[in-house]
Amino acid sequence: MKFSSVWAIASLMAGLTFGASDLAALNAPRALHRSKAEPRLSSRHAAATPRAARRAGARAAASDAPAARGKHARGKKGRVAADDSVAALPRSARGRRAALRGRRRGKFAEIFTASSFVPSGTVGLGDRTAGEDPVVRQAAVEAMGDMNGTAVVINADTGRVLAMVNQKLALAPGAEPCSTIKITVAMAALSEGLVTRETPVALAGGGRMNMTQALAHSNNLYFESLGRMLGFERLHHYEQQFGLGELAGYNIAGEQLGQYPDHEIAASQGGVGRMCSFGQGISLTPLQLGAYVAALANGGTLYYLQHPTTPEEIASFQPKVKRTLDIARYLPEIQEGMAGAVEYGTARRLRASFQEFPVFGKTGTCSDRGTRFGWFASFTHAPQGNLVTVFFLEGGRPVFGPRAAELTGLFYKGLRDRDYFRTQEAEVASPSATVSR
Repeated sequence: MKFSSVWAIASLMAGLTFGASDLAALNAPRALHRSKAEPRLSSRHAAATPRAARRAGARAAASDAPAARGKHARGKKGRVAADDSVAALPRSARGRRAALRGRRRGKFAEIFTASSFVPSGTVGLGDRTAGEDPVVRQAAVEAMGDMNGTAVVINADTGRVLAMVNQKLALAPGAEPCSTIKITVAMAALSEGLVTRETPVALAGGGRMNMTQALAHSNNLYFESLGRMLGFERLHHYEQQFGLGELAGYNIAGEQLGQYPDHEIAASQGGVGRMCSFGQGISLTPLQLGAYVAALANGGTLYYLQHPTTPEEIASFQPKVKRTLDIARYLPEIQEGMAGAVEYGTARRLRASFQEFPVFGKTGTCSDRGTRFGWFASFTHAPQGNLVTVFFLEGGRPVFGPRAAELTGLFYKGLRDRDYFRTQEAEVASPSATVSR
């Protein structure tokens, strides 16, 4: 009897102790684990960023990181999302096998069915290359390696496509833009006077953040807030002005259209906020994104992209203007965040290969039905003029936005190693560009 009483009292005390420790664990703050190679903010950027915003960025920064980071949340129709990295999004006009999903350590995990790589030596086979810049093309092909994707390089001052590697994919109907949509949303909000780059915006998860930090770290909550401030009608107007939903090229054979919806996605799917944070419901092509980034690089001229396919077409090339965007006054506002992405944010892998001059860019990572997409769009003010690059990757876990940024760094390194920036003469645009409306 004494033994039973003692055992019962000991069991009760153990249970109370376990419950208290469990409760303490639930209430304990979670540490943000950083890669050993991850640089800290410079003193200049740290001083400019409110402490609350930095904490909010640590808690809810939906950065373009591999899917292994962050918690997975089950959404509608079995979709899986993890901040900006594996946000599950519908892809227009291109069917994909459904991804098998299981549990791993009590969490939903997405199983990718698409291949991240192609057979060695097959990147760009079948492309029409007679009208491309051979140095630019070779550097892009080498940078891609065996990754499954496409690379498009554009002269932003003329709209000429200097190289298009894996043209079949580049000209396809497109994919979710993921977080690259943020640079169009940022420009729309700036144009409407809703914010400046320094305006602190309240985040749904608590804290505040400004545009520079939100672009650099690809914060979804910030851009969901901007989307709700803008509303769908104003957003739709600006996205159309920026060239989304229309062909980017001028008589480029085989180019297909990336679609922009004429109505807001359902509130149950996140509404306009999700459209602005990682482009849910939108289909964007590398050419459409490249044309818009070229306008950011050249001061606001949205060119029709042209892809010469013969030496004769090169000789007769004339730039063709689609429209002029009234964005010049806002470019410094957005460029600081795009520079931050490369210097210390989601695209910092680029700097491992290339540091000769500044690169301004934006990463994007998301997935849909067993395929992950990795984007990086950028521009630089090279000695030859303004160069724009768009790297778009498809596949599984090896594919994500920072990887596309890394390949872009290898591309610029390839140009440098070939003395392209030192020996090539700048391609000068004709002073009488044709304006088409």
